[in-house]
Amino acid sequence: MDDPLLEPYELKHLRLRNRIFSSAHEPAYAEAGMPTDRYRLYHEEKAKGGVALTMTAGSAVVAEDSPPAFGNLHAYDDRIVPWIKRMTDGVHEHGAACMIQLTHLGRRTGWSGGDWLPVLAPSPIREAAHRTVPKEAEDWDVERIVTKYADAAERMQAGGMDGIELQSYGHLFDAWWSPATNHRNDGWGGELDNRIRFPWMVLEAVRERVGSDFVVGLRMFIEESLPGGLESEAGMEILSRLEADGLIDFVNVAKGSIHNDVELTDVIPIHGMPAAPMLDFAGMVRAATDLPVLHAAKIDDVATARHAIREGKLDLVGMTRAQIADPHLVNKIIEGREHEIRPCVGATYCLDRIYEAGEALCLHNAATSREATMPHHIERAAAQRRVVVVGAGPGGLEAARVAGERGHDVVVLEAMPWAGGQIRLAARNPRRTDLIGIVDWRISELERLGVDVRYDVFADADVVQSHTPDVVIVATGGLPQYPDLEVGTEHVTTSWEVLGGDVTPTGRVVFYDDNGTHSALSAAESIARSGAELEIVTPERMFGIEVGGMNHVPYARAFNETDTRISINQRLLNVTTQGDALCVEIGSDHTDHRATRIVDHVVVDHGTQPLAELYFDLKGESSNLGAVDYGALMEGRPQTLVRNPDGGFQLFRIGDAVASRNIHAAIYDALRLVKDL
Repeated sequence: MDDPLLEPYELKHLRLRNRIFSSAHEPAYAEAGMPTDRYRLYHEEKAKGGVALTMTAGSAVVAEDSPPAFGNLHAYDDRIVPWIKRMTDGVHEHGAACMIQLTHLGRRTGWSGGDWLPVLAPSPIREAAHRTVPKEAEDWDVERIVTKYADAAERMQAGGMDGIELQSYGHLFDAWWSPATNHRNDGWGGELDNRIRFPWMVLEAVRERVGSDFVVGLRMFIEESLPGGLESEAGMEILSRLEADGLIDFVNVAKGSIHNDVELTDVIPIHGMPAAPMLDFAGMVRAATDLPVLHAAKIDDVATARHAIREGKLDLVGMTRAQIADPHLVNKIIEGREHEIRPCVGATYCLDRIYEAGEALCLHNAATSREATMPHHIERAAAQRRVVVVGAGPGGLEAARVAGERGHDVVVLEAMPWAGGQIRLAARNPRRTDLIGIVDWRISELERLGVDVRYDVFADADVVQSHTPDVVIVATGGLPQYPDLEVGTEHVTTSWEVLGGDVTPTGRVVFYDDNGTHSALSAAESIARSGAELEIVTPERMFGIEVGGMNHVPYARAFNETDTRISINQRLLNVTTQGDALCVEIGSDHTDHRATRIVDHVVVDHGTQPLAELYFDLKGESSNLGAVDYGALMEGRPQTLVRNPDGGFQLFRIGDAVASRNIHAAIYDALRLVKDL
């Protein structure tokens, strides 16, 4: 039977080679608003990987008074045209189409960036996510911005784009037609005919500028699912009018709103939430319109995508985060290698990192966005070497996988009866069980590559050297690190013990989070849901400071629903016994004031300390004495340091065996050290 995902599709004049696209999103790789090499190579890789259409930007801003909120491209600047041309040429060279999403962010940005111009909206209603009170748009604002949209569209056409998509959810375009954001009582508000005036003006101006043959689409909230917001009946009426007037060539269906983090996670679901939650809604829209219907929202597995096309729910299916995890996803379908697709585990590290650190990264594909130096396809080495990897956590498994792809003779030594390391603990949270896909995929790949994985092996220096290695990778991870208390460390329990099920705190519990990561919040969530009376104490100015905004939502929900007390700017000082209870003394960096709590359990999370004894035992016997050439590491070149000519092997340690970090750091360590072995 023919695969419906691989059927070509005609979008206006544009022939697409299959039904899978990557929806518009802003990875924040721009430099000064321009899509330079990192941006270009990221999209070229998807084209190499077989995608039919890659949509860039999420969104490119059309005017200076729409200051970038998350690294947006500057579509208002003529200098962008040659950069766009270079990117579209690269995508086209590999057989894919390329489009770009344009927007005016309206109130969904901040005024204290860019040129410090006031942000604007139809009505001066504050958006919670960006905390900005916008200026109410005037007539001259409307005229100016309509022209800006047309100018930006013309630039994108000049840059070789196959089409554009206008952003119509949560930004300025749709703020006019939504009753939740348009409270005007003049000719721009009230009745639907008035509320749609601005969007119609934009689309008519764009059409006049780019002509009837250029593809123009809309990514649109058909229903806002918001009190006082756009209801589906009105949304479908707007879509029907757009179709009748011939103003758009496709609709990319969305449902919900994005005014705060809670709403955003419903629109872009994270792990622990249902897959493809809006697919049936998109199918309802497709049944009611003759426009091509596109949709993307947590469609992260091939079976669901195939179902969406086969059952006629969509014309094109977006697998955006799935292709961040594996940009070669489509080619693997074509070649009958679906089992080799690196899965998206829904961690949403990609989106959260945009806001937290200004760049999208995949939690477990360290090559994504680093295409200039990191390969998605690992080439075989000229000569085979013997590689010993100690530890089967995410870093060790990645090191073994990459070494196996290089064709080396690889053995993995793991002390536990299973692989996974700390991921096994993380996946104990029912919401985060999908994380085990990071482990399962690598184990499957190691089986395919014939890598020898040995469990229940405590690898000391003698055991390692008995394998006569050419290269040793120490990926032994870390152990829980205790906070520096005045007294009472012996009375505390670690988050690992809670997540592992070794300890189930009951009664009154103080959880001291001096780490701010998922390990702390997952353990705290487990305690809160168990019925204990929980107080989270953290020295930071917010709880879960290392957890991004979207992942923050389910933790906050759990703590709110369980009446968990959260005390910020507080530090655990000491723990003493008081009969059968514990007396906890809490202070602050801000004052000498101290307070006490009488509780039944104290749980702490202070990160990890390296489990590196093996590394130091082997260091003197290695040729590089454990040293890493950081210049070569950062530039993606091989490690060639020789500090001990008599050494028998190269020695490296990665991940938490070096320092307390995260899954991505361990996997990146492994990839860039091993890819050139």
